[in-house]
Amino acid sequence: MNFKDLTNKTLITDNDLDWEELGGGVKRKVLPFDNNLMLVKVDFEKGAIGTLHNHPHLQLSYVAKGSFEVTMGDDKKILNERDVFFAPTMVFHGVVCLEAGLLVDIFNPHREDFLK
Repeated sequence: MNFKDLTNKTLITDNDLDWEELGGGVKRKVLPFDNNLMLVKVDFEKGAIGTLHNHPHLQLSYVAKGSFEVTMGDDKKILNERDVFFAPTMVFHGVVCLEAGLLVDIFNPHREDFLK
């Protein structure tokens, strides 16, 4: 399934979507989205790093599995399954996976850079 097929989809099964290997023990699956909202699953092997970065999008991330050291601006905290972090616009953030895990990220607006 290509990204154009995901735009404005309302019902889709996880098995219809492919993982995108990002390297370093990280892979991502972009789920249905529209111009205002995007849902993305990011799978991490133990020790994998989500590099410190920022972007103009609002981001809300749910720890679906595992344990992560999360950096948000000048703060660091260990978050575990069922915890959440919020990345405001242009605030530097990143993660180190302490125990193999899965993040479910919501972006507003959608991440055009993820669709290339």
